[in-house]
Amino acid sequence: MFFSVIIPVFNRPDELRELLDSLTKQTYRNFDVLVIEDGSTNQSDDVVAAFANRLSIHYYVKENSGQGFTRNYGFERASGDYFVIFDSDALIPPHYFSAVHEQLTTHWLDAYGGPDQAHPDFTPVQKAISYSMTSPFTTGGIRGSKKNLGGTYHPRSFNMGLSRKVWEKIGGYTLSRMGEDIEFAIRIIENGFKTGLIPEAFIYHKRRTSFGQFFRQLRFFGRSRINISRYYPGELKLVHTFPALFTLAVFSLPVLALISPTLAGIALGILTLFSLSIFIDATREEKSLKVGLLSVIAAYVQLIGYGVGFLREGWKRLREPKHFRETGATMDYPS
Repeated sequence: MFFSVIIPVFNRPDELRELLDSLTKQTYRNFDVLVIEDGSTNQSDDVVAAFANRLSIHYYVKENSGQGFTRNYGFERASGDYFVIFDSDALIPPHYFSAVHEQLTTHWLDAYGGPDQAHPDFTPVQKAISYSMTSPFTTGGIRGSKKNLGGTYHPRSFNMGLSRKVWEKIGGYTLSRMGEDIEFAIRIIENGFKTGLIPEAFIYHKRRTSFGQFFRQLRFFGRSRINISRYYPGELKLVHTFPALFTLAVFSLPVLALISPTLAGIALGILTLFSLSIFIDATREEKSLKVGLLSVIAAYVQLIGYGVGFLREGWKRLREPKHFRETGATMDYPS
């Protein structure tokens, strides 16, 4: 089986260098790499050239169009039997393609997703952010859960693969931002393709290096969930409202304290128990008190960031003209 690895890049040559270096260490080598520069001002041509003798690599430069359409650009030029998508801020363990190949040759999947983990060399903040995005105490835990091995698993594009047959039947991304990977996964499943999680196909995902960047990213994720409801109203579930409810609860504590100190005390006790659970679990998992403390902050940043984005875009959705609400069309909002 021959894989084509598709990597959109936007002003990240240093991160791309680390990703490409990790690909040179793969135990399964039957793949090529397509790097697509998405309108970057800080381009990666020198980085790609440095790997010309170590990887089968192709480099393309195009105008900026966002991640989804840039991946489509790669699909159109890929020669593999199977396409694999990585974000440029990822590191790939040496066993990755061996694990994927074994899965696909024993239990076929038309499309798959893999979880992410924190690399030992990550900073404490990066480890805390990674924990919050995979923790069972936050919205991230479902992405790496073995419970999602069934056919309704929705792969995410930071670590995702799909067969050429999927691409040929349904095409690529119809959105380039604001939940493009969710929409893509929904169409894959609706067309009868088998999807699933490959737990062994994990990557080390750097994500953001500060809580400010992380908050902005999660705010965008919250907005994206509402945007998907414009096209697929049934995909907006009760569970997606939890970060918004959490956000409202946190910010309403001062008002609640004025109205009912008893209720405010109960709410504060629940939040304290929640924080303590995260601290204990993250400290145990990462074997670091510092990461445990930072993980509490990361969890609040994640939930509140997502909740703020969800509430903001949800309010816009409610105020859209009736035509937009009924047809699922989206209005042009800046990201």
